[in-house]
This record gives sequence, structure tokens and C-alpha cells, in this order.
Amino acid sequence: MAKRNDIGIFQMDNGRWGYRITQNINGKSKDIRRVRDEDGNPFMTKTSAIIGKQKAIAQLEEKRQPKTQRKTFGDVYEEYCEKGRSKKAHETNRKYDSLWRNHIREKFADKYIDEISVAEVNDYLADLYYVDGFAFGYVEGFLKMFYLVFGQAYTRNYLDLETYSKLCLNRGSKITIPKRKSSDIKGIIIYSKEELDILDKYFVGKNSETAYMLGRYCGLRINEAYGLKWSNVDLDKGTILIDRQLQYINGLLRLGGPKTSNANRTIYMNDKLTDYLTDLKFEIDNASKRKEEVRKQNQIFLKDIDNNTISSLELVNTLMDGRIQTRYSIKYHADQIRKLYGFDFKFHYLRHTYGTLLAEMNTPSHILCAQLGHASIRATQMYYLGQSTSGIDILKTNIEQL
Repeated sequence: MAKRNDIGIFQMDNGRWGYRITQNINGKSKDIRRVRDEDGNPFMTKTSAIIGKQKAIAQLEEKRQPKTQRKTFGDVYEEYCEKGRSKKAHETNRKYDSLWRNHIREKFADKYIDEISVAEVNDYLADLYYVDGFAFGYVEGFLKMFYLVFGQAYTRNYLDLETYSKLCLNRGSKITIPKRKSSDIKGIIIYSKEELDILDKYFVGKNSETAYMLGRYCGLRINEAYGLKWSNVDLDKGTILIDRQLQYINGLLRLGGPKTSNANRTIYMNDKLTDYLTDLKFEIDNASKRKEEVRKQNQIFLKDIDNNTISSLELVNTLMDGRIQTRYSIKYHADQIRKLYGFDFKFHYLRHTYGTLLAEMNTPSHILCAQLGHASIRATQMYYLGQSTSGIDILKTNIEQL
């Protein structure tokens, strides 16, 4: 039995594909037969014909729907803020508000959403990157925001399918990020074995040792490490549940949702990290009465992800004397490492190193994707393309065996 999507799909003698749909005009049925897409390209595969059919049906549906009033880019963004972003992470919403307030509003707020062209947006992004000199990653945020607003407009029927497809779907025409300058191509940055040995010794006994261990052996993002609660650590099973991160929201520390839905995950620890956390928990639980009083005196209270108030003593990265640690606790050590050893330390490079080393050990990509909490397997695959010193050594050994 043919699948529902296959109805009306046919293959021609030359191997190419097409579709048939029926249109009702003035009460009469008319068959429409198409073998090319809206750009005039033939359907080379069955899947492309199915997609072409679905687009054609959607366009017919749009013609039957009453037109809504026209909206400006600013109207759509305000509507998104009111109705469309409640489930987004606070940091994401704050970033988009900053882009809107400081950059996009001035140029696009009063433009009708259905009159903005691909070329206009691409020129704007190119100016941000090549003329204004903003970082490539920063400009990527602008691109995502344009996709977001155009998507909001399409779902509210302020853009028709053809216009939305040109802006966001069609590979040959949609808005795109400017070509990255060669000076900006860094890729995955990892630490060598020698650098890891230095870092392992440096962080022993430092206030950021626990955070370092979590980055080194779990590949946590920095806010995930500082937002980890003891209740999310299972020392018996050797696992960590990541379901929140430590954030500054309106100037106040609190626990918020993770970066993406995929960032909710269970991570497996190695024995070294499990032993370290076991010893740390034992030390906390068996602290003297005086030390316990000091801990309580230095604690702060903050909102958890469910808006309940918790003590900072529930966080793994609170020091023995009760002082809470945040992402800013690591900055001093970055300066010291640069002065003492001559290389840059960034917490996120621990994550790069963790992913690359596991990739070199032939960890299945879908497993590593889950461990790292990536939203897409494509992000994980970058770790399999990165080249470390040990990876090159393995390559040379394999070449010698050819």
C-alpha cells in the first residue's frame, strides 16, 4: 500500500520525478501536473517531488485563506516577545533583546515584514561583519534572530509561503551568514597532553578545582558546572544529571533552564571524577561544627529553576567555607596560567578537548552527542574532524601499516 505522501507522485522514463494535485476552480476540478520546482529545477528524486507537492498544496491553501493585516518587522518582534518566547532560555531572550535594542530596531522596525528582501538582510549582515567588524559568532546571532522573526511572521500568516521560502528555506536564495574571514577560522581548540598535565597540577587545591574537574572529565559548559546541585550527582551509579545552569538574571544569581532542550542529559563520570566528588562530599558531610557554622554564615539564597528558594550550599561548586562560586571565579586563573605557562586557558576548551579525545577513541557519534548535549549531530561531528597531536600520531601509525 502506498504511503499517503506518495499519492500523486510519479516517475518518468528519464528517471526524474513529478507530482499531480487537483485544484478546485469555480466548483470544477482541474488536475495540475508539475515536473519542476518553483525555481525551474527538475525533481531529481522522489523526496524532492514530495516536497514540491507539499509546497504547492500549501500555496493553494494560502490562496483560500483570508489575508491578515500587514505587519512591520517591529510588530512581529513585539508579538513574538509577548506570545512566542516563554519557553526560551533567559540568556537567549536577553541576547535577542540586546540585538534588537542596539542594532536591528533602527533599520528594520518600521519596515513591512513582507517587503524585506533577502538581499537587504544579506547586505546588512555583511556590513556587520566586514565593515563594522563584529565577531563572526556575534553576527550568527543576528542571522538566527532574522530566521526567528520571519518564522513568527509565517506562522501568523503575515508572510506567504513563497516569500518565506525565499527568505528562510530555499537553498539558493535564503538569507545566509557572510563568508567567514580566514583569520576567524579557529574550529575546535584543544589542549595537548603536556598542557593538560600542567592544568591538572595547577588546579589542585584551587577554588575552581571542582569546576575544572567537571569540565575536564565531563565536558560541561561553564554555567552547567557552576549550576550543578548535589542532588543531581549519583555517586553510586557514577552519573550526573544536567537539567539547569547558574545564570545572572536581572543582576541576580539564580538557576535557570539549560542552553537547549538537548542539554538536558545524564552524563557518565569516570572513576577519577567519581572518587574526587565522593571525597569532597565526605569532607562536607563530616565537617566540624565550627566549619559547618562558617559555611552557613557565608551561604546565600537563590531561586531554583522552579522558583523555590534554595541555599547555595546545595551547589557542588560552593567552597568548604560556604562561599558560592560562579563563572567569574575562573577568570583569575586564566590570567595566572597565561603568565606562568604562556598559553590561553578558556573553560570551554576543556569541553573541546573532552569531545575530541572521546572521538579519537572511536566513541559512537550519537553517544558523544548525548554526552555533550548538542542540539545537532553536526556540531558533534566537528570533534571527529579536529586534529590533535595524539590524533596525528595515530594517523602516522596507521599510515605506516598500509
